[in-house]
Amino acid sequence: MKKKVIIFISGNGSNMVSLAKASKQTDYPAEIIAVICDRPHAAGIEKARDNGIPTHIVDRKNYPTKEAHEESILTTLAQYQPDVICLAGYMRLISSHFIKSYEGRILNIHPSLLPSFKGLNTHERVLQAGVKITGCTVHLVTEEMDEGKILAQAAVPVCFNDTPEMLAQRVLQVEHKLYPHALKAFIKDNDKIIDSQQQLLSF
Repeated sequence: MKKKVIIFISGNGSNMVSLAKASKQTDYPAEIIAVICDRPHAAGIEKARDNGIPTHIVDRKNYPTKEAHEESILTTLAQYQPDVICLAGYMRLISSHFIKSYEGRILNIHPSLLPSFKGLNTHERVLQAGVKITGCTVHLVTEEMDEGKILAQAAVPVCFNDTPEMLAQRVLQVEHKLYPHALKAFIKDNDKIIDSQQQLLSF
């Protein structure tokens, strides 16, 4: 039986689309049962609907506090009882209370080779640092930003003439391959992926 996955988005939703496409394969161990978005005008909402995925807009502006916003999301999640939550460009930090409700079952993708270049403005900082290899990381979500256990990583070379936008686009293309790979491995063998995915993948 396929595991039930809910995806959180805030923007374009391209990683959501890559997960949705992968989930339609008969041998893929996950099905995307819903998308939650915190921004009512995000482009990813229409993409989710185009893929036939139930979509819930939980706009932060409609709630007086972060706690109230998260409680509304938790109420929605309770209707679905997901096995895994995938953050895919979700631009809000999640509270410890929320994380404890789904501890060890929330995944995120970050556009660098963690633990390097945590946080925002990743590609600008990569170029400023002059590194020759960057990439992306799928990790478990914990209370500290981008600190959770690394599940899978893939490398992307940095070119001498890269702009942040060029680099971001190249990394994003690899993210679209890494996230479905990592989710599949996480579901099929939760324990082994944590030990075995320490090598740097290449797509």
